[in-house]
Amino acid sequence: MAQVSADALERAKRVRLMVFDVDGVLTDGRLWFGPQGESLKVFHVRDGHGLKMLAEGGIATALLTGRQSAAVAARAAELGLRHVLQGVQDKRPAYDGLLAQLGLDAGCAGFMGDDLPDVAVLARCGLACAPRDAHALALRRAHYVPEAPAGAGAVREVCEFVLRAQGKLDAALAAAEA
Repeated sequence: MAQVSADALERAKRVRLMVFDVDGVLTDGRLWFGPQGESLKVFHVRDGHGLKMLAEGGIATALLTGRQSAAVAARAAELGLRHVLQGVQDKRPAYDGLLAQLGLDAGCAGFMGDDLPDVAVLARCGLACAPRDAHALALRRAHYVPEAPAGAGAVREVCEFVLRAQGKLDAALAAAEA
């Protein structure tokens, strides 16, 4: 069962931008390297569709990750993500810069992260989310912790939680049935 703070629903209602870390959030956190040293990543199709649902619901999405990866760039392009920040070691200034670029205040933005480099952003954002196997400091900051594990539906749960809070989930699901 998901862990939800008392004010998570109200926080999710205000979200206009949802930002996600990659390793340990959109993936299970394991790093795969091929024989030539190439980095491989496994993404769950349902998480990707959740990101598309947010965009179709009028909520901007972004990736903010400490690693640089061609696989992330390719997946982001496939999903139509316009805001992809890779190779970012200090995530808080990059997050603040994205908010400024989009003209948003931190209370209108959510973030999902899993480890120590994410804690400063989790503390700053309006809706903090973390996968259930995140570091204790990330979990302590989280307003919403999905039931599904990282890389296997956790992002989708967050996307649906935000859409449900804003009264947009039924329309997103109805569009799938049409």
